[in-house]
Amino acid sequence: VQLQASGGGLVQPGGSLRLSCAASGSTFIMGWYRQAPGKQRELVATIVSGGSANYADSVKGRFTASRDNAKNTVYLQMNSLKPEDTAVYYCNAVKVVRGERYDYWGQGTLVTVSS
Repeated sequence: VQLQASGGGLVQPGGSLRLSCAASGSTFIMGWYRQAPGKQRELVATIVSGGSANYADSVKGRFTASRDNAKNTVYLQMNSLKPEDTAVYYCNAVKVVRGERYDYWGQGTLVTVSS
């Protein structure tokens, strides 16, 4: 599975951005992770094929993950952005084949929140 992410950029605090990630095939879980400079990669949000989403506490109420299974695409709507949201955001997809988990990663898209 190949993942192509887009939508990052520069935004002022309080602003919004929408990230998109298209997968080349169907997946069970899709989601977003982020890595800020000098920090470890952390989970932002995941969403299963049925639509149930899970969020990091730091983004709950501000970010919304959604997916279009027909397009194998996951979205991350980010509102009320804060400078601490600045990071490279990575799209992740998970397939489970015969009980084995396979993780796939996109190339990353930079989100910068700054005035």
